[in-house]
This record gives sequence, structure tokens and C-alpha cells, in this order.
Amino acid sequence: MNRTHTTPKAIGYLRVSTEGQADSGLGLDAQRASVTTAAARLGLALADVFTDAGLSGSLDLADRPGLFAAIEAMKRGDVLIVAKRDRLGRDVVAVAMIERLIGRKGGRVLSAAGEGTDNDDASSMLQRRILDAFSEYERLIIGQRTKAALKAKRLRGERAGNVPFGYRLADDDRTLLPCEAEQRILELIRQLREAGYTLRAIANTLNTDGFRTRRGSAWRHEYVANLAA
Repeated sequence: MNRTHTTPKAIGYLRVSTEGQADSGLGLDAQRASVTTAAARLGLALADVFTDAGLSGSLDLADRPGLFAAIEAMKRGDVLIVAKRDRLGRDVVAVAMIERLIGRKGGRVLSAAGEGTDNDDASSMLQRRILDAFSEYERLIIGQRTKAALKAKRLRGERAGNVPFGYRLADDDRTLLPCEAEQRILELIRQLREAGYTLRAIANTLNTDGFRTRRGSAWRHEYVANLAA
């Protein structure tokens, strides 16, 4: 029986975690340049580039359609290139599972920054695990500091940056007051999330039920991700 041999190819994956970065393109262009350069260095054609814009690296694979599609597009011998390993995720277990899934398909992950992805010897694997652990630690520390600062401001009744979804400004333009309509949406998102809905499924449910974002637009999974984090 004849076997069909395909030429290995490179697939790029880009991710930015904030909606502001997604809207402005900040960070994506630099990542794309790094991925393109790394593919050329390997002598591989960059077949496609997949993007998750405005999605946290702590999300499950099911909630990151760009990464899911990139892995689905891979064949044996292909290479998934990221600008840095933390673009794959900032959760040690999740990143390990993603890498194992790619390995089972006969592919591998390469960081344009190196980071121990050029080889699979013991030292390289240790380097990768250490970097993944520090990425997760950094995410947790940043999250704790941000939540503590915002909580302190809200307890004082002060505005914390942009008006968070679920609240509105009082007449003094400083004090935050609950917005009943948006609080209902937040509660629905929480209930659907606890029921096991993916971000995309939650967005579809909100749209079907007639809910709209603060800007009056349809819900997208990126918006839900920011509120469900």
C-alpha cells in the first residue's frame, strides 16, 4: 500500500490577553514577525497563522478557538511556532497537555525565543518546565495585585479605572453603583459557566436571549472571557 508523504510545514499561533491589545493590534505584529522569522530559519513554509485575540492564557483549550484550530491543522512532522512559550498558556498543566496533544499528532512546539524548545533532552525539558512555572506564577501574582487594588477602591466607593461591567457612575462621576441590567448578565454568565458552557456557547446564548454588550453590539466569546475571568 502506498503511503502519502507530506512536506512538514510551520503553523503560527499568536495570542494577546486584553481586549485593548486585540483592538489595537499591539503585540500581534511583533509576534507575527517573530513567528515568520523562526519559520524561515527552519526552512519551512509558514502555512497559516491562527490568533486568539483578547483571551487569557489561563483559559482551557476549548475556550481558545485559534489554538484549537491551529492544532487541528497540524499533521505529522509539522511545527507549531509561537513567539514565546507563554503564548501557549500560563498554566503549567494546561501547557503540558497542549504539548502532549501536539506530540501525539506527530508535531512539536517551537518558541521563536528558544526557551528549550530546540531539543527534547533532559536539560531542555527542565528549562521548559521552569519557564512554564514562572509564567503561571507571574499570572497569579499580577491577578492578586490587581484584584486587591480594585477591591480596595471599590470598598471606598471610588472609580477603579474604566467603569467595570455591572456598574455605573453616580452623579459625582466617582462613585460606582450597581447596574441592575448588567448585573443580571453577569449572573447569567456565572450560571452558564458553572453549568460547563464554553465561552462561545455563552456568547451565543446571550445573543439568542436578546442581550447586548454595553456598546449595543452582539456578544463575542472574547467579551465573555474578560467577564468570566
